Amino acid sequence: MSLTIRFDRAAMSATLGISLAISGALSEAFGADTGLYEQNPEPSFDQNRFHNEAGSPDWSLVIGGGGMYRPEYEGSEKLQINPVPVVLFTYGEWLKIDPSGISVRAFERDGFSLSGKVGYEMGRDEDDADRLNGLGDIDLAATIGARAAYVWNGIELYAELDQTMGGSESLVATFGAEYSVPVTERLILGTGTEAIFANKNHMQAYFGVNAAQSAASGLSEYEAKAGLKRVNVKASATYLLTKNWLVRGEAGLGILTGDAADSPVVEEKLQPSASLFVGYKF
Repeated sequence: MSLTIRFDRAAMSATLGISLAISGALSEAFGADTGLYEQNPEPSFDQNRFHNEAGSPDWSLVIGGGGMYRPEYEGSEKLQINPVPVVLFTYGEWLKIDPSGISVRAFERDGFSLSGKVGYEMGRDEDDADRLNGLGDIDLAATIGARAAYVWNGIELYAELDQTMGGSESLVATFGAEYSVPVTERLILGTGTEAIFANKNHMQAYFGVNAAQSAASGLSEYEAKAGLKRVNVKASATYLLTKNWLVRGEAGLGILTGDAADSPVVEEKLQPSASLFVGYKF
């Protein structure tokens, strides 16, 4: 696998991925088990900054940046480094704004929650990689979606459904599970897995090759049907450096499956990634 350094549409896509991961980790990091902190207090560490206790603000703002090492497009064998700026804002338990869009929690009870989402799909440019030449661009488009989740003893089970309005006209469903645990007062470890299903519009837009695209690109014609397109696994670590600063690292592996894996657009079925982020919490 070769390496390039690039900041473009793919960098924004990387930003979305790392932001979503960090958002989940922050809820664990800033709301870790109070009993754990009380057992081994550190006088120099202001715990009130990381708990929603009386007197704490209802909002939270984290600003930071880092980098992600990932394929230059979904299915590429070439890896690139993307600089990643991140801004995360939350208000109470119900509103979250990050580079992926806006999420509003409409219902929560006994560990179960329902949320609505508004965001966007980055699409893809044919000049993102040599392999994509002749396939045309997939336009940026807005998305609307919903998420259902259940949390129990550090384990979160979730299901998401996102519809793209314009662009690829994708309908994508994600089913996953994540586990986070505070190992020490400052260190939170996590792991997760998810399966991603997509409709025919999405599969054909990103993995299909029609007659005109075949003539322009030299790739064989290919029809990609709806189904399971990818399985992801990941592991992460979040460390609270001080009362304001945190660092997070994550490594993951995506495995393309079905019609996505068999597409002539795809050079490599295994899609590794790694990211490192440093943030400041106000």
